[in-house]
Amino acid sequence: MLDKEGIAKRIAKEVKDGYYVNLGIGIPTLVANFVRDDIEVEFQSENGILGMGPFPIEGEEDADLINAGKQTITALPGASFFDSAMSFGMIRGQHVDLTILGAMEVAENGDIANWKIPGKMVKGMGGAMDLVASAENIIVAMMHTNKAGDSKLLKKCSLPLTGVACVTKIVTNLAVIEVTKDGFKLLERAPGVSVEEIQKATEGKLLVEGDIPEMQL
Repeated sequence: MLDKEGIAKRIAKEVKDGYYVNLGIGIPTLVANFVRDDIEVEFQSENGILGMGPFPIEGEEDADLINAGKQTITALPGASFFDSAMSFGMIRGQHVDLTILGAMEVAENGDIANWKIPGKMVKGMGGAMDLVASAENIIVAMMHTNKAGDSKLLKKCSLPLTGVACVTKIVTNLAVIEVTKDGFKLLERAPGVSVEEIQKATEGKLLVEGDIPEMQL
């Protein structure tokens, strides 16, 4: 089973040379720490930063340097800072190759809910609504179940939606899953996790074809 850093490490393998990548808040910000040294990647936050670096080490944070979710971040030499209008122009103009988001729920058809729990919490949409409407490649980083043990990979989202049929892949603490027209498709198992455990933790339709390999981190 993976921890948050393990999820980020596996998602980093999806990042290709030359990509412009939007990192959502939470687990996605950790992805910058695990990208291979031999590729050039530009990480973007929708509040107007292009060129984010690794997540800061405790004690080395710059309180003035934050992402769209008010998390402290770092910026690499040559990073650009610009206004939100230009940042959202970059997103809506489809200049972002990969978007990595957190989520509270994902449905088997690729719907995502990640902005509100009615009566409990409003995280706000931030740029997520624009990202899910514009990005062609969206990977979700999330825990497979909530704290009560209930599945977060559902037949249908119960929370207000951020986007419809937009998620392409999900990396959880248990598995790597592709979203297909026929439902969730299991691609990889986390170390030490069985297919049966993943099936039990997944409410939505899960396709399992042949032997499922263990993740290589």
